[in-house]
Amino acid sequence: MAVLAYSLGKREINQYFNIKNAKLLSFVAVILLGVFHSISRYYGGRDTCEWLLSSGRFLGDDVWQPYGCMLHKYKNTEAKACLHSKKIAFMGDSRIRQLFYSFIKIINPEAREDGNKHENIAFGDRESSMNVDFLWYAEVNNSVKGQLMSWTERPSAKPDVVVIGAATWSIKLHSGSSETLLQYKANLTSIAAPLEKLTEHSDVYWVLQDPVNVEKLSENRKMITNEQIDLYNAAALAALSSKRNTRVKFLGASRQAAMETITQSVDGLHLPEGTRNVGAMVLMNSVCNKILKPIDGSCCQSVPPLSVLQKLAAGLFLVAGVCLLVLHLLGYSRHRKSRPAPDVESGEEKKPLTAAVPLSLQDALQSVCKMGVIMLYFYLCDRADLFMKEQKFYTHSTFFIPLIYIFVLGIFYNENSKETKLLNREQTDEWKGWMQLVILIYHISGASAFIPVYMHVRVLVAAYLFQTGYGHFSFFWLKGDFGLYRVCQVLFRLNFLVVVLCLVMDRPYQFYYFVPLVTFWFVVIYGTMAMWPQILQIKANGSGFWHLALLLKLLGLLLFICFFAYSQGLFERVFSVWPISKLFELQGSIHEWWFRWKLDRFAVFHGMLFAFLYLVLQKCQILSEGKGEHLFSNKITNCLLFISVVSFITYSIWASSCKNKTECNEMHPYISVVQILAFVLIRNVPGYCRSLYSSFFAWFGKISLELFICQYHIWLAADTKGILVLIPGNPSLNIIISTFIFVCVAHEISQITNDLAQVAIPKESSALLKRLLAVALFLGLTVLSGSGQTGH
Repeated sequence: MAVLAYSLGKREINQYFNIKNAKLLSFVAVILLGVFHSISRYYGGRDTCEWLLSSGRFLGDDVWQPYGCMLHKYKNTEAKACLHSKKIAFMGDSRIRQLFYSFIKIINPEAREDGNKHENIAFGDRESSMNVDFLWYAEVNNSVKGQLMSWTERPSAKPDVVVIGAATWSIKLHSGSSETLLQYKANLTSIAAPLEKLTEHSDVYWVLQDPVNVEKLSENRKMITNEQIDLYNAAALAALSSKRNTRVKFLGASRQAAMETITQSVDGLHLPEGTRNVGAMVLMNSVCNKILKPIDGSCCQSVPPLSVLQKLAAGLFLVAGVCLLVLHLLGYSRHRKSRPAPDVESGEEKKPLTAAVPLSLQDALQSVCKMGVIMLYFYLCDRADLFMKEQKFYTHSTFFIPLIYIFVLGIFYNENSKETKLLNREQTDEWKGWMQLVILIYHISGASAFIPVYMHVRVLVAAYLFQTGYGHFSFFWLKGDFGLYRVCQVLFRLNFLVVVLCLVMDRPYQFYYFVPLVTFWFVVIYGTMAMWPQILQIKANGSGFWHLALLLKLLGLLLFICFFAYSQGLFERVFSVWPISKLFELQGSIHEWWFRWKLDRFAVFHGMLFAFLYLVLQKCQILSEGKGEHLFSNKITNCLLFISVVSFITYSIWASSCKNKTECNEMHPYISVVQILAFVLIRNVPGYCRSLYSSFFAWFGKISLELFICQYHIWLAADTKGILVLIPGNPSLNIIISTFIFVCVAHEISQITNDLAQVAIPKESSALLKRLLAVALFLGLTVLSGSGQTGH
């Protein structure tokens, strides 16, 4: 009865919630969210600098999250580059002095707080020719006005940045009297004009007063209450934010942070170090983000202008839209149903049950237009100033709770496998599916900060490449199809989305590192198998000599890998040759490609060798692959399972003991295969394990490539540095909505890629060669166009 209820439950869910309805719902959600954010920006203010300076929340461990944008953590080298030859002045009391010290510690972490308390303090950096001064002004009075007037009258002496604020001494010296508050308002009004004058050529910040912890205040400070501070802040806002002086910026983020941490204050008045550092870093972001434009500092940055390639991409999509409209007006209305895409990573292709109807011109244009609409969404998410972005913050719960949740779902959707061979299509889809979901959770939770998780995810990436070697080797060994059509199909399906994104998002090809990696290794596998002598299973069956010859080929591949791996100079020289360098450089350097290539350099070779050994054992009928049967005898099965489990546990213990990523990465290429083989054996040696698979994971596995690439811009944000915020103020709901849209988009792109592959890759050799020539010409022009632009 329970099994029947379980089956009926799944059928009921699938009947009402299918992918077509999900895509329609996600499209409506995108439109509504776009309208909502447009209206909120129009009426609520578009300036992310205001968000940065005014509000936010602590994520934990003194990590501050501004409302709606990302805070870049500046290093001293970046701060010096931004503030080169600048003069910065902090004016105020001991709280401003605290902010001053936190600010200069960003520039020089070794700086000490050893200045006299009630005197001016100077800080200079010869390397960057900057000067940061603290000027002691305990109250807002004529002395402050005189200093400001001297700067306005002598432009050569004026600072580039002025940070000013004071109130607590006025409250303390005059016991919080109402007359003092009136005088404070009058004094603020008197300095409003010179502050306004300074804002013409300088950044001027008024620091709102932080709260106090009344219980810890000394007796001579008891009159400084939070009610008094609120009155003085209100006076500052009223006097300095009038219509004639709107360019003075109010730094209120540290006040927001202090509301959560003032209880940790030693004396009840001065902030704990972590909180005052928030104010300093917010100030640094406000001053420097517009200059250095850090990717993970989206606050205070304007939308970058469209590049030549982006304009070209927009033009192509627009032309396709116009052509489709013309065809529609002329009465053409031929449509066809998309076929599921073959698995280009495993190398398997299944013939359709019925012959596919050739894709019509209108269908092709419709697919291009759909892609154009999707790319517009990509652009709005990660380039335009429409949706919000927030930084990542890792906690164990943000990684492990979603992980447990998806594995429960995966178990719920288990099915009987149609095939029972080792690493059959359903199983490899399942494998790629759960690995991809783990990687997605790893990315959005920022789990790379936790080394044990980082090392386990490194194994998952190696497993992808292992499957690449296993699948493509099996295809070439069994079918011997080395034709140009097959190669172009694989390369198109691997690279279509990335090439479009390079144009639309103005990013280099190497930025989407996994696709260049898989593409490179596919070419290597193809070259290894296709070069003379071509050795196929049908040829090798008659003689063991050909098996030996193939092993020699694989040995040659291994030597090729080792030769490059231990010759970084040669590797960099080879891949720095133009125009190859345009595919493998990132920010003008080949180092990232070297790092990615070297990290999993043996994974593909291991996959090919494993495929060869498995197919030979299968051909010799040594394996028992019937439904429910163990691959080997019970004794061998138990022995292999024991070794595999021990390997799993041993690797996890080693990964948990890792203290340094660099040292662990050095070991990774040599030991990752042990973990991969252990999983393959546990999953395949017992017959009952091989007879079941998770349709939930397999569904995601079919679009794993699209999921991996799309996450860069429509799930994560700021080129994976942050998180896309569609639903502000509710992180859990935001993740649910953005994930739903993200998965629907990835699935649609998979279908579009499959449809366009039929048009772009014709089976006729002459037509295919013409297409390749046209593509080579187009890519050559785009490379030349990109060469003249500033790299990212």
